Amino acid sequence: MTLHPNVAAVTARIIERSRPTRQAYLQQVDAAARQDPGAQRLGCANVAHAFAAMPQADKDRATALDKIKVVAPRAPNIAIVNAYNDMLSAHAPLQHYPDLIKDEARQWGATAQVAGGVPAMCDGVTQGTPGMELSLFSRDVIAMATAVSLSHDVFDAALMLGVCDKIVPGLLIGALHFGHLPTVFVPAGPMTSGLSNNEKSKVREQAAQGLVGRAELLEAESKAYHGEGTCTFYGTANSNQMLLEAMGLHVPGTAFINPGQGVRAELTREAARTVLALVKGQNFTPIGRLVDERSIVNAMVALLATGGSTNHLIHWVAVARAAGIVIDWDDFSALSDAVPLLSRVYPNGTADVNQFQAAGGPGYVIRELLDAGLMHGDVLTVRPGGLREFTRIPTLHNGQLVWHETGPSRDESVVRPADNPFSATGGLKLLQGNLGRSVIKVSAVPEHLHTIEAPARVFDSQEALQQAFKAGELDRDVVCVVRWQGPQANGIPELHKLTPPLAVLQGKGFKVALVTDGRMSGASGKVPAAIHVSPEAAAGGPLAKVQDGDLIRLDGIAGTLQVLVSEAQWLARPIAPMPTSLRESNGVGMGRELFAHMRRNTLQAEQGACSWL
Repeated sequence: MTLHPNVAAVTARIIERSRPTRQAYLQQVDAAARQDPGAQRLGCANVAHAFAAMPQADKDRATALDKIKVVAPRAPNIAIVNAYNDMLSAHAPLQHYPDLIKDEARQWGATAQVAGGVPAMCDGVTQGTPGMELSLFSRDVIAMATAVSLSHDVFDAALMLGVCDKIVPGLLIGALHFGHLPTVFVPAGPMTSGLSNNEKSKVREQAAQGLVGRAELLEAESKAYHGEGTCTFYGTANSNQMLLEAMGLHVPGTAFINPGQGVRAELTREAARTVLALVKGQNFTPIGRLVDERSIVNAMVALLATGGSTNHLIHWVAVARAAGIVIDWDDFSALSDAVPLLSRVYPNGTADVNQFQAAGGPGYVIRELLDAGLMHGDVLTVRPGGLREFTRIPTLHNGQLVWHETGPSRDESVVRPADNPFSATGGLKLLQGNLGRSVIKVSAVPEHLHTIEAPARVFDSQEALQQAFKAGELDRDVVCVVRWQGPQANGIPELHKLTPPLAVLQGKGFKVALVTDGRMSGASGKVPAAIHVSPEAAAGGPLAKVQDGDLIRLDGIAGTLQVLVSEAQWLARPIAPMPTSLRESNGVGMGRELFAHMRRNTLQAEQGACSWL
């Protein structure tokens, strides 16, 4: 299939733009790959420390020595980097994965060690609290923790165990800084379906109006979030899994198999077998070579085709940069003009990810995109069959893994073929104008609300907006501007708590929109929201000029975000300073003091909000 001209053009300009940084990165990867294995290169004391706790048989394999003779050949040693904790549903299943991996490695004459653990926080727990201000920066902490884990340098390959919002991007950024290692990602899958996402949202809106109390709200939330696995909506966590499938970094079809299914354990074992097939001396495929410009474009296309999380317009910019690749929101926008929307999963529809999987899932979407010339099929993946292997669905047959073709869509209200999409263009849109550059998730917003023009009401915090809502001050057409929420101001928290009150206003028939330099959850939609406005107010961005009553136009069709005042008036208007109360309270309490250096050094949202560049 001929590659679509938009995809070809975007890829070509990314390659050209990235040439110096990508070349420098690959030189570093190749230099590390040429070194002898750490167990042979490091001093004897170093090696003894590294393997001291291993069972003797594993130690003999890993060091290639026993008391009598040299063991030939030295066995590969797999690093396991684990995001396990038993508080978070998505990561609780990872507790026993290392035992499965070690057992499987031994069966193939290899060894495996838990090289380290990384933190895994949940935005669902911290939403609307001070802890949320650590959320985005936790991605870079996870990347650093991954680097610390791998820095012992006695590994031939790595398995990354993690699932959720910042965890997968952080693991991937960290892994790419050890780009000479073959690496496979190992997810845990979504929880089974509980209370539908639509029903949950209705109860939230009732609670925002005071129609139900805490008991009713907690009951609904607990029915929605009820067991092990990721949340079932298509937010950032599940978008992560879609993108990893599109980049060929999973065992094919692993993303949305529930934790309790029998095939899940065998897929985890298959991850160990897969990474062992990639080590040096066999089909050597280090992750730094696998993740190239084409692979990054494939991830971007998959995000757009599924109406995935807007958070990835931050995260995948950072991921790409970790591999020496430079992408920006113009690239996403150009791809979105050509990539059709092939799935409707909440918040872009009513189905959850289990229904998405049942209808065809990632394999169906990837096949349709490949056949339409919208993805690069000639990329490296962790499997020898390339990206086509990721169009198939795994099952167990007589205890063995087998993959079968996805076939046609089993529910065209959830997934559709590329020649009959839900929309001819992708689910995300770039907005730009005199208020800066921003993004909107148009796939989750009803078409008649893609353009909103209304007077501004300016807030310096999400709490102030909620208070105004409760006081009845927002019962009108309004564009709510919430500023001082960017990376440098307070770590660019998600403002998902604003969705229920704004949805209530929209339900009353008012024209409502949100404009902010903060983020919205991957589960957010319904209300038009121009988010990640860059540059942010704290960096002197134009949101710091907006005043109550200014007429703002958010146009998701034309791709514009404008305050409708004369150019002369706008240029003459001063930039408001951050309120003293915010300046004094930001970064105080809940451990936020420890992240001060990140707030000082972080880049803007469009640059990936990286604190390490």
